[in-house]
Amino acid sequence: MVDTAEGQIGGRIKRLRRQRHLNQADLAQSLGISASYLNLIEHNRRKVTVPLLFSIAGYFGVEPGELVDGDEGRLAGDLMEAFGDDIFADSDVTNHEIRDLAQANPAAARAVLKLYDRYRLLASGAPAPRQEGDAEPFHLATDAISDFLQANSNHFPSLEDAAERVRADIDNAGDSFETAIRTYLFNVFGLEVRLASLPHGIARQLDAARRHLLVSDLLAAESASFLLAQQIGQLAAEAEMAEIIATSDLPEGDAPALARNVLSAYFAAALIMPYAPFLKACRDYRYDIERLGRRFGASFEQVCHRMTTLQRKGASGIPLHLVRTDIAGNISKRFSLSGIHIPRHSGACPRWNIYAAFLAPERISVQVSQMPDGQRFFCIARTITKGDYRYNAPRRYLSVGLGCAIHHAKELIYSDGIDLSSDQQVVPIGVGCRICPRLECGQRAHPPADHRFRIDETIRPESLYARMG
Repeated sequence: MVDTAEGQIGGRIKRLRRQRHLNQADLAQSLGISASYLNLIEHNRRKVTVPLLFSIAGYFGVEPGELVDGDEGRLAGDLMEAFGDDIFADSDVTNHEIRDLAQANPAAARAVLKLYDRYRLLASGAPAPRQEGDAEPFHLATDAISDFLQANSNHFPSLEDAAERVRADIDNAGDSFETAIRTYLFNVFGLEVRLASLPHGIARQLDAARRHLLVSDLLAAESASFLLAQQIGQLAAEAEMAEIIATSDLPEGDAPALARNVLSAYFAAALIMPYAPFLKACRDYRYDIERLGRRFGASFEQVCHRMTTLQRKGASGIPLHLVRTDIAGNISKRFSLSGIHIPRHSGACPRWNIYAAFLAPERISVQVSQMPDGQRFFCIARTITKGDYRYNAPRRYLSVGLGCAIHHAKELIYSDGIDLSSDQQVVPIGVGCRICPRLECGQRAHPPADHRFRIDETIRPESLYARMG
C-alpha cells in the first residue's frame, strides 16, 4: 500500500485529471474503481495499492515515482515559513489551507512565495528592479537558483551525456586524470594551464590574450582539478547549458549567469565522478564519503553534492537532502529529495546536527532527526574549512549536512551500530521557531506565529517562549 497522507498522491492525481479535462467518474471507470473511492484518494483519505498506483501512472503516461515523489511538501513548508511572518499574525490561515494551496494549486502557491520574497526585499530596504528588464536583486536570484535545482531534482541528463563524452576522450589519453585534463584543455581549446600566485580571493583566471588558464597555487589538489573541469564544462557543454537555461523559468538579471556557474560545476562533478562508476562505488562503499573522495580525488563537499545528483531513471541513488551553513546559521546551499524541509528565509533548528557539528570539527556527527509531523530522517553532518593554504590566511568554517528518509538509513555506512527503531536515538527538530509547534522546546528563539505567550512571574522556564498560554 502507498500512503497518500505521507506521499500526498491525491493532489497530483487530481491535477493530472484536471489537465486532461476528465471528471472523476470517467477516470474512475477507466481505472476500474468507483468514483467515490477515487474521490477519497484525491482527498488523501485512502491508501493506494501498488497495482492501482501503476494503473494510474500508466493511464497518464508518467513514472509511478512521479506520483509518489514531488515538491509539494517542500512548497508547503516554504509557505508555512512565509505565513509565520508577523505580518500575518492576525490572519486565520491554517496549516491545512496552506497544504491545500500547495497541493492543488502549486503555480499559485509559488506566485505567493515570490510575492513574499519581494516583500522581504522591500522591507529590508534593498532596492528593487525599477522596470521590466532591470537586474533581479542578487539574493532573489540565488533563491531562484535553489528553486531551479529543486524543480529539476538536481539532475541534468544532457550534462551527464556531455561529461561522459569528454571523460571518454580524457581516459583514452592514457595519462592520469590530472595530467589528461590539462592535455585536453590544451589540445581541444588551446589553453595552457599554469599555476600562479593570483590575488587574494581569486582561484582561477583566464588570460585570453596569452591563452593561459591560471590556477591559484594555494588551492588543494581536488579544488584545482574541479576548477579545470568546470572550465571544460563552460566550453564543451555551452550549448547544453544554454538550452537548459532557455527552457527554465529563471528570472532575468543575475539568475542566468548564476545558473551557468552552477551548471558548469555540475558538469565538473560529473566529469570527475562519472555517473555509473560513482553510483556503483556509492553502493559498494555504502555511501562512505571519505572513501569515495579518495577513490575519485574529490573533496568531502564535492562528493556530497554529487550524491544528490544520482537521479537517472532506472539507475538512481538514495534520495538525499543537502544543506550547508556557516557558524552564524546562514544557509548558503539547500536541496532536498529526502522530504525534509530546509528553511528558505531563516536559519534551521539549533537541535539539528548541522550546527552541533561545529562542536567537533571535521568529525562526522550522526543523528536520527524527527520533524513535528512525525517523519524521521537519518542525518550526518561535518564541518569543512575553506581558505588559502598559507600561514595566517583567513579561514571560513562551514558545516555540510547530508541525509535521507529513515527507511534508507541502513544503506549508509554511518548507520552501523545505531538502533534506528529506538525512540531513545531520536532528536526532535523543527524547521524554524515561528512555524514549529514544539511548545516544550527550551531552545526557542521566538514563539510560534499562531500562539501568544503570557509571563508567569512565579515560574521561570528555560526559554521564555517555551510555555505558551
